[in-house]
Amino acid sequence: MDLDAYVAVHRPEWFRLSHLVDKANRPRKMSRSELDELVELYQRVATQLSVVRGRSHDQAMVDDLSSLVIRARAAVTGGAETSWRSVGRYFVATFPSAVYVRRWWVIGTTVGSVLLALACALWITHDTNARENLVPPSDVAALCQHDFKAYYSENPASSFAGQVWTNNAWVSAEAIASGVALGLPTLFVLLNNAINIGVDGGYMSSCGHGGEFFSLILPHGLLELTVVFTAGAVGLKLGWSIISPGGRRRVESLATEGRAALSIALGLAVALAVSGVIEAFVTPSGLPTAVRIGIGALAWSLFVGYVWLYGSRAAATGDTGDLDAELAGDLVPVTEAVTL
Repeated sequence: MDLDAYVAVHRPEWFRLSHLVDKANRPRKMSRSELDELVELYQRVATQLSVVRGRSHDQAMVDDLSSLVIRARAAVTGGAETSWRSVGRYFVATFPSAVYVRRWWVIGTTVGSVLLALACALWITHDTNARENLVPPSDVAALCQHDFKAYYSENPASSFAGQVWTNNAWVSAEAIASGVALGLPTLFVLLNNAINIGVDGGYMSSCGHGGEFFSLILPHGLLELTVVFTAGAVGLKLGWSIISPGGRRRVESLATEGRAALSIALGLAVALAVSGVIEAFVTPSGLPTAVRIGIGALAWSLFVGYVWLYGSRAAATGDTGDLDAELAGDLVPVTEAVTL
């Protein structure tokens, strides 16, 4: 194929498309025929771009043509929503609906994790041999008398909040992302988290500091652990989408679940920021225990209520937290016939 001849033949179409794209900034001044022409030229030039990109060594021409196609696509599809509108839609529909439609996975993960933590706590509390052999007595004494409480106040609150948020965000991201490995690493993250909580609670209870344990865990832990359990549930659901794609190709099932998982991860990061602030400023504060736990319970209730209310509304309209169909992209490479 003579590329120079190909470019010479089609360059007038590129100029025409550029003119229509500029005119599309004021669509009311465009006739129906011009709108139809814009769509048709966009489709044709997009195909021409693939030809030029594969055969031309003129990178400047390829970049210019790519920019034109991107601009034309924005004009044809109406462009992206304004940033604030997109953010608003995310928080009132995309995120809550993505969590809501996976609520049974979240509930199951939460119940399983809590039961495992409780079992570990009871085991440590009532089994003397296990309690004495698992952790040295000196470490247990330090945990009960000082270390557990000091953890929440040994660093400045502002830096501690950032530290807590970073750690919890990493754990949650790990739980979600590792779902692609059939959810097995996600299970490990959840098991490790539940066992650590249960063992600490068991030792604190065995020392007679069970009340202190709950007074320090509950203010931030209600929201924080709910977020971690949600992240774990999303990771498990991601892994299950590979094992049981539900009548779809595995690549389609994984792509759909992966996009929703990303939507959820962003929202959970915000919730973890709130729990981090509570852990740094409320948990170690001198407020009465009932007030500190009440603040944590209020934050947890607002989060759960928000997800349930907005999520159920959005889900009722068919929103699952996935991208719109036109934005999801192709799952496999496609080619178009080109007539030269």
